Amino acid sequence: MNKTVKMILLVVGIGLIGYGIYTLISPEASVDLGVVQAEVQDNNNAYITIGLGLASVVLSMLGGKKA
Repeated sequence: MNKTVKMILLVVGIGLIGYGIYTLISPEASVDLGVVQAEVQDNNNAYITIGLGLASVVLSMLGGKKA
């Protein structure tokens, strides 16, 4: 792989990891009824996004190295 593709994979991977962590932490829905508070999260897509980001970063580091 040339340096441009490696750099693109690295930047996209870091972006995906950041977005995945943000969606993992932030609640999707929040309800406040005085005494009762409820927050709902669905983290399945966040885990997939983080995994794709990690795979992209690893590919950018390993891709094209010669033995």
